Amino acid sequence: MKIKKTWKLPLPEESEDGLDWHPVVRVGRVIPFGYQQDENDKDILLPIKKELELLEKAKKYIKQYSYRQVANWLSNESGRYISHVGLVKRIKLEQKRKSNASAQSYLAERYKEALHKAEELSKERFGRTPSSDFNI
Repeated sequence: MKIKKTWKLPLPEESEDGLDWHPVVRVGRVIPFGYQQDENDKDILLPIKKELELLEKAKKYIKQYSYRQVANWLSNESGRYISHVGLVKRIKLEQKRKSNASAQSYLAERYKEALHKAEELSKERFGRTPSSDFNI
């Protein structure tokens, strides 16, 4: 079985100080914008809070400015270079993952409803619920 290695950005948590970011596991050779390699463990990427917060602002600026302009602003503000192509890829990938997550949660709810209806039909037909038939 082939295992797909994909880098998933953890969702930040709200706190009094703003957003709390979490370390992630490194799966590729490129360290993504907003993260740095842990000195003690080469497989862990530590968040750089300033860069990640600037990236969140940059996502809002995309609505008004071009990717090239926003990437230049982001590079100047953070002191770390990111190309407009890299910014496009990062934003598109996050949008794709968000869309996939919402689709999966929708399907999970639909499957729960279908399972419940199947159990009810089974009760009506057979007068009992076979526990092994509907376990997921």
